[in-house]
Amino acid sequence: MIAVAQDGPLWTITLNRPEKANALTPAMLADLESAVAGAAKGGAKALILTGAGRVFSAGADLEEARAGLATDPVWERLSGAIAALPCLTICALNGTVAGGAMGVALACDLRLAVPGAAFFYPVMRLGFLPQPSDVARLRALTGPARTKAILLAGAKVTADEALVWGLVERLVPPELLLTEAALLARDALAADAAHLSAIKRMTGQGRDPKS
Repeated sequence: MIAVAQDGPLWTITLNRPEKANALTPAMLADLESAVAGAAKGGAKALILTGAGRVFSAGADLEEARAGLATDPVWERLSGAIAALPCLTICALNGTVAGGAMGVALACDLRLAVPGAAFFYPVMRLGFLPQPSDVARLRALTGPARTKAILLAGAKVTADEALVWGLVERLVPPELLLTEAALLARDALAADAAHLSAIKRMTGQGRDPKS
């Protein structure tokens, strides 16, 4: 349910459970961790993370969430591994992102979204605590008040609002989403790997998101 494609130093990881809105199971999260580790070891200079179908991810599979997945340490490990990658990471949001899947998107360097995407993190309604690094990264992007709107008030943010709030960098038509992501990766793909990782470190990669 996770597809990995490699084109030289460009890696693309696709959440591939569209019939279930790419809801994440323990097996999918384990596969994601493995894929991210593979990109780190395999010399990736750019990593695009996207989803199949019309939804990026509904977050944790609801049954699995109730069984304990919602508070499993795997979410922090995964987002931390993405954030620590020495390459450029781009989340190409092909549709709505919800719940724990927000952490995956927030851990990436850049986020693109289709105009119909929505963003929400319904931890207040569901009774789960958000992952600590998700809150810190969300606050760093959108500010404290908008973070409270999403987490405390359960705001469902439209793509247009997400662009204004700084949650995404660009809105892109669905048919151009992966093309635009690849264009953004062009300079990173052409760069020396050491130069790329040095600049990424200078931008704050690897630091505690709470600092």
